[in-house]
Amino acid sequence: MDRLGVSESDFRGDLYPLVRSRRSESQQNILLRQLLHVPTGLAVKCQQERSQALNRFLARRILLDRIERIQTGVVIAEKQRIEKLKRQKRRRSRRAQEKILEQKHIQSEKKSLRAKVKPTDDPKR
Repeated sequence: MDRLGVSESDFRGDLYPLVRSRRSESQQNILLRQLLHVPTGLAVKCQQERSQALNRFLARRILLDRIERIQTGVVIAEKQRIEKLKRQKRRRSRRAQEKILEQKHIQSEKKSLRAKVKPTDDPKR
């Protein structure tokens, strides 16, 4: 936490009872821990364990990982990678499609001119 410049006072935690659908499970003391980092506004919910203290620890660890990724620029690189993939998958414009088709026609004309000349049946020869 010191390495990231985050103090314990920056966190605000809330407990919520976990709602279960079955009646027998409603008696169990399982709590959902939500931890909020006030300066960045990042919030994490954790309900992996039945222990309240362990859920708090896991939520803090997940939150610190996210803060570290933001500070090191991993998030920006990930967003750029996703945007690049979206651009690659985007459909070509009509003008670009027509341009590619025109180039294909030009190339096919070149190839047809390279074909072997068939002998003709000229009676003059």
